[in-house]
Amino acid sequence: MPTIGSRSLTATLTLLATIHLAPRLANAQVKPGDEISSSNAASVQSLVSPGTYYAVTRGMGMHIIGHTRIDWPPPYKVATEKYSGQVRLTADHRTLEGYVAGQPFPLLDPNDPDIATKIMWNSSFRPIITDDGDLRYFECQVTPFNPGGAQNLLLDVMIGHLGVYFELGRTEVEPLPADPDFKATGVLWRAAAYPIIQPAEERGDGGLRFRYWDPMRADDAWVYITQTRRVRRVNEVVMSSSPGLSTWDPDHSGGFAAKLQEYNFKFVGEREMLGCVNAANSPAHPCPTDGGATSCADNWEMRHLYVVEVTPRPERITGILQSRTVVYVDGEGWFNPYVDSYDRRGELWKTQIYLLTYRDRPVPDAKVAVYPYKREFNVASSSVDVQSGNVTTCYLPSPNSPERECWYINMGAVDRGFFTTEAMARAGH
Repeated sequence: MPTIGSRSLTATLTLLATIHLAPRLANAQVKPGDEISSSNAASVQSLVSPGTYYAVTRGMGMHIIGHTRIDWPPPYKVATEKYSGQVRLTADHRTLEGYVAGQPFPLLDPNDPDIATKIMWNSSFRPIITDDGDLRYFECQVTPFNPGGAQNLLLDVMIGHLGVYFELGRTEVEPLPADPDFKATGVLWRAAAYPIIQPAEERGDGGLRFRYWDPMRADDAWVYITQTRRVRRVNEVVMSSSPGLSTWDPDHSGGFAAKLQEYNFKFVGEREMLGCVNAANSPAHPCPTDGGATSCADNWEMRHLYVVEVTPRPERITGILQSRTVVYVDGEGWFNPYVDSYDRRGELWKTQIYLLTYRDRPVPDAKVAVYPYKREFNVASSSVDVQSGNVTTCYLPSPNSPERECWYINMGAVDRGFFTTEAMARAGH
């Protein structure tokens, strides 16, 4: 692969952003100022995923705005210019060689037979969080769709911390660009959610997960159950399953989050579709027109998306409940505005919908989590079970949070010490 100089790469990225990724509003069926509801949902059917369209038909409203240009945080852009020229796929076309930090493949060719795999690696090393993140006091509500009716709350969960710590690809907080621990342990990232604050019967419970760089090493995961005061290891296959009433599963939280080397990827194409990247409300609002199942109505706009079909590799992983997953990837921010999953019969099962905002702080009155540049924050996420009609919507931050700011991204808010079974158990006592 030829090395690309920083100046030429910057110019090329700018050109792609202004020409290749500019949404073609003239061909769209919606325009800025339109209000989308269940009564005119057909106008967006071809502009969202099938699962998202289902949510709109059940009352999830949209306010259409003009296109927002999403820039990467400057440290991430610098890392991409510095290191991307040395990145390539391994001989088996599944894992990265030469990756240090930033986006692995900033220049994509639709005719490249490996484009789907490269898109998924770009999305995995997305610019939203590169070093560490700590989301405090986030709340998830399980509610069935009830168009035009009152909320029927089935479950209300609040968790003290949702944290992640990356050991490779770090761009803003020392140690840069990798934690020295990475060479010893091979841990790519650590994630944890603990302690549960409500409901009372699960208070103190928590979960922990490690992702390894070694393509042949499966994730490690543990849960702490306060009732038994024991830490229990969790089989990797369970990561694609939903616990209890919740419709979320760990492999589809924050977008497609399963280990990439255990899946095959097929490039479906590029499309102009709607996404929420500049939400007006933070905290987000429960939707009054679908019984409080999702969050609405917020700002949706035309985006340039890559579409990739994901299927499990049977020689690497078995027992997965999803026969396939269709992943939609934003071509500027590299997050997933929505992800659709299909069951073993091939029928649409679940969709995850993500509402993001683009600003220099997570909430307008933030005093600590303030950045010298704009970045993306996830303000609400809904996991919709289209077969049962139940929805789990997480508010990030929660309107009921005792702490206002909640999102701390690349600020050193958590370190490796937070991501241990001992720390999880202590927090649960």
